[in-house]
Amino acid sequence: MTASPREFLESLFRSTIAAAQPRLCVPPNLPPAPRGRLIVVGAGKASAAMAQAAEQHYAGHARLEGLIVTRDGHGVPCTRIEIVEAAHPVPDLRAPQAAERMLALAASAGPDDLVLALMSGGGSALLALPQAPVTLDEFRALTTALLRSGANITEMNAVRKHLSRIAGGRLTEAAAPAPIVTLAISDVPGDDPSTIGSGPTVPDPTRLADARGVLTKYAITPAASIAARLADPGNETPKPGNPAFARARFVMAASPKQALAIAIERAGAAGYAVHSLGDAVEGEARDVGRAQAVLARRIAAREFSVKPPCVVISGGETTVTVRGQGRGGRNAEFLLALAIALDGDADIHALAGDTDGIDGVESSAGAYIAPDSLQRLRAAGLDPVARLDDNDAWGAFSRIDDLVVTGPTLTNVNDFRAILIT
Repeated sequence: MTASPREFLESLFRSTIAAAQPRLCVPPNLPPAPRGRLIVVGAGKASAAMAQAAEQHYAGHARLEGLIVTRDGHGVPCTRIEIVEAAHPVPDLRAPQAAERMLALAASAGPDDLVLALMSGGGSALLALPQAPVTLDEFRALTTALLRSGANITEMNAVRKHLSRIAGGRLTEAAAPAPIVTLAISDVPGDDPSTIGSGPTVPDPTRLADARGVLTKYAITPAASIAARLADPGNETPKPGNPAFARARFVMAASPKQALAIAIERAGAAGYAVHSLGDAVEGEARDVGRAQAVLARRIAAREFSVKPPCVVISGGETTVTVRGQGRGGRNAEFLLALAIALDGDADIHALAGDTDGIDGVESSAGAYIAPDSLQRLRAAGLDPVARLDDNDAWGAFSRIDDLVVTGPTLTNVNDFRAILIT
């Protein structure tokens, strides 16, 4: 039986998720067990599943312990590594409580011990531990403002690292001189280790001036305590060359590029030409949607080097500047803008989703569009342009049953977008 366009696109999306499952990508990259204690720490949406894979791998090591903080609903059973859940993307009190304990655990490591840090996307909020006198409420307000501003993940983390007691390399400072190995699943364009979870174990190349520049760029006025911390030269994060990193090592277990390669291979094997835009696409979600609509229509009209049947695949992380009151998500917003720009082209279908299973703060991973999506939205009494203006792409797609729901995937290799031109 031939798969429908939606079934085919969903199969590509799920193949990307499957390629980055911790049970597959973590064990081959784990270091040898130490002579002393093996202390497992970490944070992120995939971190609990990573911890479970590590615990099974080191089952014979007598001195294994640890603490992991993951997003609500992303915990998995572990026996010797404690799993704590907390709020994301805006942190709650559980985040600083866990981060404080994690710092103490890392600081207890001796020269014969090994600190194994398991990091994945989402760690910035899950390890929120603001420096005094910055309060958690002030940090939460800043996080919300950054999320609504359209700032990209690198910009957001440049600010958060300079307000944290654990991010930006400070976890490694706490563990030194004990050795520390970081195993990461990347969810950031370019796979920058210092951006994944705000880089608690690696040197920070950004500076206080960069953090202040982000707030100026997006016209965000922070609390006085935050402004004071960002103005204090003594509050700079540890940089490359700092001796605290002499026994630190970083290993990438999975990345968006590796995961997208699986989808590209699957699409090619199904007989489609594939045009990849890479794994680091950034920009306003609606602008990226409009730009990719132009490309898709050129391919459909046979005005491009790649001819139909074709799949255009891309990864990366777009942003949304929130101006409306609706319910969105960057992948849903990308698709609504794409659908409006395509205006019902009969040859084009598309799917976009976040590989962690959560598009923004919604329970859906993303959505799907077909040539009749705009027609069905209007038949449901919705104006697609008005829904986009109100940042209500989730609300629009939920009305016509075009949301893609996976539940928590327990991994996170950024966004997946595929446009099928038949």
